[in-house]
Formats: sequence, C-alpha cells, structure tokens
Amino acid sequence: MKALSLQGTNKQLPKKTFVETLKQMWLRDKWLYVLLIPGILYFLVFRYAPMYGIIIAFKNYVPYLGITESIWVGFDHFTAFFSSPDFLRLLGNTLWISFLSIAIAFPAPIFLAVLLNEVRFALYKKFVQTCIYIPHFLSWTIVVGLTHLLFSINGGVIVEMVETIFGMRINFLAEPEWFRPMIILQGVWKGTGWGTIIFLAALANVSPEQYEAAIVDGAGRFRRVWHITLPAIRGTVVIMLILTMGNVLSTGFDQIFLMTNSLNRSVADVFDTYVYNVGITRGSYSYSTAVGLFKSVVGIILILTTDFIAKKVDKESGLF
Repeated sequence: MKALSLQGTNKQLPKKTFVETLKQMWLRDKWLYVLLIPGILYFLVFRYAPMYGIIIAFKNYVPYLGITESIWVGFDHFTAFFSSPDFLRLLGNTLWISFLSIAIAFPAPIFLAVLLNEVRFALYKKFVQTCIYIPHFLSWTIVVGLTHLLFSINGGVIVEMVETIFGMRINFLAEPEWFRPMIILQGVWKGTGWGTIIFLAALANVSPEQYEAAIVDGAGRFRRVWHITLPAIRGTVVIMLILTMGNVLSTGFDQIFLMTNSLNRSVADVFDTYVYNVGITRGSYSYSTAVGLFKSVVGIILILTTDFIAKKVDKESGLF
C-alpha cells in the first residue's frame, strides 16, 4: 500500500545540479585533482598559451608593431610556400626520412623487446637493458660527434675498415646518397633501447601460465612468440604507430641540422631545418609560422586517419 501511495504522487527525486556533481567529485578525489595541477599548468603555459602566436601565420608580422597591429594577409604565406620550388624538394626529403624511419626504426624496439622477453636469466637481461638504454641519454651533439669520429674521411675507423676490405674510400658524411642511411642508423642506435620500455611493460602483463600451457601443448618458441607474445603487444604497437604517423613531417631538427653540410644539403633540407633557416636566419617569422602550422595540421590529419583505419581493422585498437 505504501508503494502504491508513493507511485500515486508521481514525485521524482531531485536531480543533482552540475555544481553539486563537481563538488561531490572534488570531495571524493580531491588529492588526485591536486596532483593534476602541475601537469595542467605545464600544458596551459607551455603548450596552449603559445598557440596564440599561430595568428601571425595569417599576418605580415612586424616585431615592433606586435601581433595585433601587424597587417592581415590571410593565406598569402601558405600560397607562397606551396607555389615555391622548395616545397616539393622539402616534402620529398622529409617523407623519405620519415618512411624509412617507420619501416626500419619503428619495428626495431618491438623486435628487441620480443628478444629480451625470451631471456630467462634476469641478471643478464637487466645488464643488457641498462646498456641499450644509455644512448638515449646522449644528446644529438654527442651522437653526431661520435659519428664524425667514426666516419671521418681523415682517419675515421669505419672509413679505414671499408678501404681495407673493399678497396674504396667513401666519404659517408659528405656524399648525399649516404645521408639518409646515416640518419636512420643514428636513430636506431639512439632510440631502440629506450623504445623497448613500453613494449616490455605490455609484455609484463602476460600471464606465465599462457606460455606454460603452450609448452604443454607442444608449441615451440616461435609459436609462443607468434600466438602469445605478439598478440599481447598488438594494441600497444597500434597506438605507437598512430602517434608516430603524427610526426611524419617532423623529422627532428637537432640531428638533421648537425648532420647537414654544403655537400649533402640537397637531400638534407627538411621542413624543420627550413623553418629555422627562414624564420630565424632570414627573419621571415610569418612565413616560417605558416610552414610550421602546415606541418601540425598534416600531423593531426594523419593521426585521425590512422586511428580511423586501425578501428576499422580492429575495433579494440586506436586512441579515440
């Protein structure tokens, strides 16, 4: 009878307002939100606030006039960039380095992580991990310096070895056809060890019972890797690939700039070095900002496209 009388009143419990919901969430997880504050401040100050400067890509920016007083020119800088003879050369050089990096440098940490996962002697495994992590902490200046010591035409160890074995003296640092292989090899040496951390963390979640069951069923080591190890890191591989695709037009400034010289410049000029040369050296701030904005827009499009394709292939993959 009481239930019927309540139904007859047609009264509903009052819904919580947005402010009340926020208050409840704050009281429940307030210390988690406090821990978020430094990260939020970092992104606001160093990531979002500088985005206001993007507006100069659509203006003829003059420093003493400031951003607001500079003349609005619309898409003139983009039109000039796309119609310039440098555009296709820069695009070709950038894409070559990026796709070679994706084809060679991207799978390297995956392959190395799978190999390390098969090592059962814990002390040896930790020693190898420590050794391969070290190059990541070296700056590109040191890496390029070591490269010059090894590949210098005057007394370089590698050059002397090649001349002794093959009878040829190759100037690896100056000949344009060797520039891209050198860049990729440097990237593999410096970043492969550090890149294994994410994949090893994903493999740590695999239950040892799966490997034991596979051994009982007669699966060899290759079968265990193919049917257990690789599927365990498939989602991580897809996410890393999506993020990598967003940097297709960003090959990195430090490494390319330090490896560039007057003899290999025809294949070494990429968008990152072009922005520096045009924006800082020549003072064309608006034009270089337009180039940088073009890179960013293409990166976002590639991320969203790769994520869309990944979800079509596997609904559990993707970022969004």
